[in-house]
Amino acid sequence: MSASSHFIRRIPEGEDRERLTCAECGYIAYENPKIVTGSVVSVDGRILLCRRAINPRAGFWTIPAGYMELGETVEEAAKREAREEACAELALDGILAVYSIARIGQVQVLFRATLARPGFAAGAESLEVRLFSWDEIPWEDLAFPSVHWVLKAWREAGQGPLGAPRTNPPEDLRGIRPLAEGV
Repeated sequence: MSASSHFIRRIPEGEDRERLTCAECGYIAYENPKIVTGSVVSVDGRILLCRRAINPRAGFWTIPAGYMELGETVEEAAKREAREEACAELALDGILAVYSIARIGQVQVLFRATLARPGFAAGAESLEVRLFSWDEIPWEDLAFPSVHWVLKAWREAGQGPLGAPRTNPPEDLRGIRPLAEGV
């Protein structure tokens, strides 16, 4: 593959879908889903949420979460995201949910966690960070459908053993299908 390679979309031999392929040498530039990791952090029965300072969905609330980096485990990424967004050190309890969101090319691995050390504050990517009781959660101002899903999974799991991670809610097709125009 040269510096002046020209990539085209085509179905390479032995493949079943279009791929970004070098027209000169046939190199395939695979485009794979991104891994997002994060945590539902509870403190005395309240949930830690971050109000986003960045797009997408700036101004909306979310759990501390973000994209995994090369060279780190999902656990390390979840802890890093909590440090970056909430200046919080976490103790992870286990995997709470794994969501496949094909329409945006994401796999989300979300943990149940507590604070490893007291204290939190808004990091560079957050406008504010605070604890919410279940009845105080700003449901209409949550940033993404998966935040709704994982908060409900946290509530259903309670404080006991987690068992198998939760997966996409079957009644909410936003994760598995492209949305119809205007939805």
